[in-house]
Amino acid sequence: MANLNESFQGFHTQNWAQAINEHEQSGTNYVIATVLGTNGSTPRGTGSKMVISGEHIYDTLGGGHLEYVVIEKARELLAKGEAAQVIEQFNLGANLGQCCGGAATVMLECMQCERFTLDIYGAGHVAQALIGILAQLPMRIRWIDSRADVFPQNIPNNVVKVVDEEPIEQVKRAPKANNYLILTHNHQLDFALTQAIIKRADANWLGVIGSDTKAKRFKQRLAHRDFTTEQIKQMVCPVGLENVTGKLPMEVAISISGQLIGLYQAMQTHAPKRQGVQWRALKNALISTTQEEENA
Repeated sequence: MANLNESFQGFHTQNWAQAINEHEQSGTNYVIATVLGTNGSTPRGTGSKMVISGEHIYDTLGGGHLEYVVIEKARELLAKGEAAQVIEQFNLGANLGQCCGGAATVMLECMQCERFTLDIYGAGHVAQALIGILAQLPMRIRWIDSRADVFPQNIPNNVVKVVDEEPIEQVKRAPKANNYLILTHNHQLDFALTQAIIKRADANWLGVIGSDTKAKRFKQRLAHRDFTTEQIKQMVCPVGLENVTGKLPMEVAISISGQLIGLYQAMQTHAPKRQGVQWRALKNALISTTQEEENA
């Protein structure tokens, strides 16, 4: 029973609907477990739901070993890293360590919250104009600066404000295949961040604000530090759409936002389509549950 007890670490009091909203907002993958049908005595009735993530559990299907097995199967789905729907039938007998004697059909829906992740370094005028645009798009953003007083009072829901006296340290905390946008007030900091991000070797995109002259200087400095041509090509500088010009903060922000929109739309285009439960499998599961109820 030790494993059973361990499976309930991280239990939360929020209901399943609140949990779904929380995970969608944070972009955390999760599984919805729904009781599709029951036969005989079961802990919870048809329609009961719970939400399971890699570390947390929300709501309940009634507890006991049934719930433990559901959690275990949910986390197996999460470990595969793919969106999926599966149906499992459980007999609540001795093999599950429960004496209810009934049966339950449970659907597990593995939800992959694929979001475009972006780290923005610098909270100056361009960044503040840009955040107002990106806040309306399906992106998860970390907004990083060493100066707490430059951030606006109100931060959008999809943006996390990070104040760090050593912004370069935040490069270590970025997710894999992350997107980076460097907009700081300090050219030396821009260069240090660029080096650190290229060294990670897993960036999806790296944009650096600046002129053609700045781009040329950065490329030369990177080459002198033994970065390869392919590594240096990862840096996009100047950043923004070539056909959207202007130097006003909002003009620059619109140019950069257009480039970022193209990036996240490309990610959505190449994302695999969710494979749901085939109708025949769902129908057979429901027929099986109904027949068991009639024979009981």
